[in-house]
Amino acid sequence: MATTTSSFVFRNIDGFGHGIGTRRSYRVIKAQSQSGVPKEQVVIVGAGIAGLATALSLHRLGVQSLVLEQAESLRTGGTSLTLFKNGWRVLDAIGVADDLRTQFLEIQGMVVKSEDGRELRAFNFKQEDESQEVRAVERKVLLETLASQLPRDTIQFSSQLANIEATSNGDTLLELVDGSKLLAKTVIGCDGIRSPIAKWMGFPEPKYVGHCAFRGLASYSDGQPFGPRVNYIYGRGLRAGFVPVSPTKVYWFICFNSPSPGPKITDSMVLKNQAKELVKDWPSELLNIVDSTPDDTVIKTPLVDRWLWPAISPGASAGRVVVVGDAWHPMTPNLGQGACCALEDSVVLAKKLARAIKSEDPSVEEAFRSYGAERWPRVFPLTIRANLVGSALQWENPVVCSVRNNIVIPKLVRLQPLLEHTNFTCESL
Repeated sequence: MATTTSSFVFRNIDGFGHGIGTRRSYRVIKAQSQSGVPKEQVVIVGAGIAGLATALSLHRLGVQSLVLEQAESLRTGGTSLTLFKNGWRVLDAIGVADDLRTQFLEIQGMVVKSEDGRELRAFNFKQEDESQEVRAVERKVLLETLASQLPRDTIQFSSQLANIEATSNGDTLLELVDGSKLLAKTVIGCDGIRSPIAKWMGFPEPKYVGHCAFRGLASYSDGQPFGPRVNYIYGRGLRAGFVPVSPTKVYWFICFNSPSPGPKITDSMVLKNQAKELVKDWPSELLNIVDSTPDDTVIKTPLVDRWLWPAISPGASAGRVVVVGDAWHPMTPNLGQGACCALEDSVVLAKKLARAIKSEDPSVEEAFRSYGAERWPRVFPLTIRANLVGSALQWENPVVCSVRNNIVIPKLVRLQPLLEHTNFTCESL
């Protein structure tokens, strides 16, 4: 019969760079079975926002994890993302919000214009909700900030997952593309929209919603000229927006209808020219922003989502394997809630898992089921709402667009109800 020996190392662990206090933290550092396969207590697959936030939440609660990241370093590409107050509540809870606040502008409101530059409506966020907090954050800086708070040996790079296999005792055998193997007692899939973990659990591929988006991050060495508000421009089957991120950077997007995602183009200069061609007759300030964008920050992505139909979709967990963020509930960016919901997931899951690991009551399996039961009523409606909002904003019919621009937006839309989904209570860990 196979024998297993384990070596447990208990130690005080501080984050490197900006650790907050010390807390007794533990991880199964090394556990060799007869076959020599190392064993870990908690393995997180993916070092994106969901993965790093989950790892940091667990760390704050005294449970260390191993994060497997397929890239050679943090995936700091991409542009910016908007965080509303629910996202900031989580970042406050895990102790990184104040550091980020010093780097990014607080957005005071939003203005909506037509493609000819006519202002249709303006809103002030604080007037609609005194507790609202909105900032656009560079993805690169957010990832680096989260990673800086983790123990040095937490993230294992160049670790792409090749195969997943359940064992008879409930552990999960993970095989990497380099041939190495790892036995995990608990697996948390934070591996994004095309998640291999989710696929293994039986989730379908996310569905393309009929439009794509160009995105970029404009840079102004002498300072950007825009006020702290989100700017939206609505056309027919085409919309755009931009928002100041910092004193020197502005995030922008152009969303357009397309029957298919089209070929993948990696030449950023080509992407930039395609984006400009779509809005060549629109307000010049938008074109100037695109022109001020370094080519290597321009990306094009097809927008996708996955609707978690009750009694049809798999649950959020299978045994001691669970999915978080985009790996579970990819949603379109129309409500600005993709990253916010991933952050919410991370702290809810971490609390339940830490309690189960420390007390074994409830079990890890029960903790994961509780996480799924708590989070599903939150993320499923938001996924649907984001999809419907995007579809409405991508209308092409000129009559419908005229009604939208001249009646619905100026006279009927109320912002406060549209921000209710940003309410989320989160205590410090």
